[in-house]
This record gives sequence, structure tokens and C-alpha cells, in this order.
Amino acid sequence: MRAAVISDIHANLPALEAVLEDLSDREQDEIWCLGDTVGYGADPDRCVELVREAADVCLVGNHDLAVLGELDTATFSAAAATAVNWTRANSSGETLAFLAGLAPLETSRDAALYHASPRDPIWEYVLWPDQAAECLAVQEARVSLVGHSHIALFFSIADGENASSGSAEARGWQAGAGTELELAADRWLINPGSVGQPRDGDPRAAWLELDTEGWRATYHRVSYDIDKAAQAIVDSGLPPHLGKRLFAGQ
Repeated sequence: MRAAVISDIHANLPALEAVLEDLSDREQDEIWCLGDTVGYGADPDRCVELVREAADVCLVGNHDLAVLGELDTATFSAAAATAVNWTRANSSGETLAFLAGLAPLETSRDAALYHASPRDPIWEYVLWPDQAAECLAVQEARVSLVGHSHIALFFSIADGENASSGSAEARGWQAGAGTELELAADRWLINPGSVGQPRDGDPRAAWLELDTEGWRATYHRVSYDIDKAAQAIVDSGLPPHLGKRLFAGQ
């Protein structure tokens, strides 16, 4: 099966539309969304509508939960908390109902899906090899997919290493556009990057193409109208910083 994996859309409609157009040309069997469809950006209703129509699986992320009032924003940045409150006030009942019906993990697919990490599906940012090794030890599938950090990257532990022993060493790298992974062997923890707010220095929208029959993955980046997305943020009254950061991919 061929799956298109998207994550962290954050109500960025131009970015989501560009990604959906790009992946539609590549004969995907399913679309998997790893959560945080809303938050930060100015188009929560339309982004949720598109995800609801297109995705075969959608997870709930920490920003989604905060918008629902199920997560305290005390640990959020001031801009993120403002965006949560704005999104709650400017989302339709249909949008909120859809988000309320989602879970932060899905382990029935060929690869296990988590918003944040296998050991903490809502909050943990997996950014370092030692963290990844601990997550690889507890994940339910040989290959897992996570979002949350907004950084396209991957970690692996070789076959023969005992991931549960605590001494296995994970190898990890950031993944640029066009990076291809051969996944037939070893254990893997993979982040497709962010559709709507990349933080890896590349402002283009990110998504991952996953083939679970041949066990291969390819990272994709898609240019989109950042000016339009940033202007929508300004026009909505959200903090302008949330639009400016889109241009830097940070």
C-alpha cells in the first residue's frame, strides 16, 4: 500500500492545498494525517474540511486538544496560546466536533501512527537519538510515524540490536527534499515534517510518501503561496509573528 503522510497543518490553507495537489499525482491509496490540523493559522474550518474529506486516518494533536479545551495552554508560547483562543472562537461546531472524535495514536495500520511519540503521543518532541532509542523500544510496530516537532527527520536501530535493553544506539538524520529510505530491515521512527509550519529551515510544505509493500519512503517538499498564508494571519488579527516565521521555515 502507498500512503501519503501529512502532519501539523496548523490551519495553513495554501500549504495544505499545495500538498494535496502534489500527492494527488502520485497514486496514493490512503492519506494519513498525524494531527494538529488547526492552531497558528487563519483557516481552521477549511483545513479541517479538506482533511475530513481526504484523509483515511487523522490523529488529534496537542493544539487540536487545546482548542477543544482539553489541554492547558500554560506551557504554550504567548502567540500559540493566543492562536488557540482565536481558533476556538472562530471554528465552526462541525470543526470542533470532528476534532473531538479523534485520538492521538493509531496502531492498526502497517506502520504505527502517533502525533508526538510512541511513549507520549501528545507531548514529547523526538529530536535526539537517545530519545528515539527509548521510543523505538516501546513502539508497537517496526516502523512508526510521528509529527509534532515540525522537522522532517528519521531515526533507526539496526536489526540485532536489543532496543528494549536501553543500550541500543539510534542513528538519526534530518531529511531534505528527495531523501529516500529503505525500510525493509531495522526499526524506524520517521517524521514527515510539517505541512503548515516547517521548522527545519526549509519553508516549503512537507509530506512523506510511504510504500508499505516495498517498504520505501520518500520525503517531498512543495512550494506554496506563503505571502497569502501570512497575509491571512495578519488579516485575521492573529499575532503577525506567526505569519513572518513561515518565510524562514522556523
